[in-house]
Amino acid sequence: MVKVNTQAIESRRELNAIYEVSKTLATSLDVAKTFREALNYLLHAFDWRRAFVVLADPEGRLRGLCAMGLTREEQQRLQFQSGEGIVGRVYANGIQVSVPNVHAEPLFLNRTGGADQSPDMPIAMLVTPISADRRTVGVLAVDCLNPDERRSFSNDLQLLKMVATLMGQALLLHRSVSMAHDTLQDEVRRMSKELKPLHQIDQVVGLSRPMQHVFEQVHQVAPARTTVLLRGESGTGKEVIARAVHNLSPRKHEAFVRVNCAALTESLLESELFGHEKGSFTGAQGQRKGRFEMSHGGTLFLDEIGDISASFQAKLLRVLQEREFERVGGTTSVKVDVRLILATNRNLERMVQAGEFRADLYYRINVVSIQLPPLRERREDIPAMAKLFLDRFNKENGRTTQFNPAAMRVLTSCYWPGNVRELENCVERTATMAHDNIITNLAFPCQVNGCLTQVLHHIERVDAVSPQRISEIPVVEAPMPAHAAPTSAPIASDKEPAEERASHGNTEPASDNDGKPEGERERLVWAMERCGWVQAKAARLLKISPRQMGYALQKNGIEVRKF
Repeated sequence: MVKVNTQAIESRRELNAIYEVSKTLATSLDVAKTFREALNYLLHAFDWRRAFVVLADPEGRLRGLCAMGLTREEQQRLQFQSGEGIVGRVYANGIQVSVPNVHAEPLFLNRTGGADQSPDMPIAMLVTPISADRRTVGVLAVDCLNPDERRSFSNDLQLLKMVATLMGQALLLHRSVSMAHDTLQDEVRRMSKELKPLHQIDQVVGLSRPMQHVFEQVHQVAPARTTVLLRGESGTGKEVIARAVHNLSPRKHEAFVRVNCAALTESLLESELFGHEKGSFTGAQGQRKGRFEMSHGGTLFLDEIGDISASFQAKLLRVLQEREFERVGGTTSVKVDVRLILATNRNLERMVQAGEFRADLYYRINVVSIQLPPLRERREDIPAMAKLFLDRFNKENGRTTQFNPAAMRVLTSCYWPGNVRELENCVERTATMAHDNIITNLAFPCQVNGCLTQVLHHIERVDAVSPQRISEIPVVEAPMPAHAAPTSAPIASDKEPAEERASHGNTEPASDNDGKPEGERERLVWAMERCGWVQAKAARLLKISPRQMGYALQKNGIEVRKF
């Protein structure tokens, strides 16, 4: 009776294992991730020590896909030729093998040092081929302690055979999807070559529809003297577009001067833009021309215009209206002929509503507004941009590195919160750390949960959220100024006092995003990052009280980082 119960328990455990493995393999098309999770479950369920999966490359060499119980250095040594060692023999013959004691097996190569961990204890090794489409494509291997060397592994081999069959089906599905994706990419490239874009800008990649719309606007506005306001998230290439406007204008042979308004204090910014007279302040030992005078006849690019102070906004307004100014400490008016291009990633309309940005200055600078799309909305441009950045890296470092199709799929599927700047950094980092001239998908830090961007930005892929879920995500909305009619208010936390909630009125979702994430949690993280994780500053940025900010952070489970 006891024997029957033991067999029943063992059968139930194996059935549960097959169920869990099949469920895990069906969660994602990322086979490296799902295989690793399946191996992790098997090791804990059956007290096995280590497990790994190797797959055959086009040349027939077996390379490690994933492993559990092995260090990173040991995983890098998971390479076998067909017929080499136990693993190579199983791949070549397509037959399962169980080795009761690897110490006594001459074919055992001990390539990962598994036998050295328990030199005085017999170690059994179970190896089974992984087949897909009636051919062997890889090998699944596990090892475990075998003290008496009399244990029968027939049930374990049967279990591994079923697991290997599930893995083979997962690989077949993955390769089918990959082939379809590659075919689609090839078709896109072919059509891109045949259908040459109507508008193009030097050093800017833009085959997608959103960027073609931007290029069309740039070509149309460039010949005029009209003030241009560039808007978009940080890293979308506003300075590159500003320079393109200048290079396509009649002023292209004159100076192009750029100033980052957020990098200077108000006093320094005034001196930097307007210049100063000798003795106007301590250290002013002579007359100095400002950026307005330096860009006379050319173009002046003012970046981060939304970050200037209210008092300086009034000074800048006069210059924009009259095209004349006085140097700091001077009384003589200086007239200039300057074409202005401004840029910001802030929501100027909301700032005007809140009284943080002068309405008259807003109307003065918002003549022609060009919205630059984030990189996630122009994914078809990513392959060409990645190749451009990699070619630049190769030229500067004397390398011949290239992406394989799997690596390009990783790049095109990323969320890219840092946009073009982040893509360029990722390409350079990966190319620098690559061991071979061919960069695979495994070379990216995100494939081993090592991407710092994911940690900093708490990325939650919008692609995985249904439209119904997106419409339900709450939005932290800025309150209207006191003189305006209350149409929206910040979202109150569940733990917020009733009297404080009552003072805000009804909450309506925002209709404009200004580059901010859609969800409440994402906006909170966005604000905290912009303010260096200073809670009070982030509360002012979102137009809510510090107390509300604390409640919202606690409700969403956001840990405040300490620097």
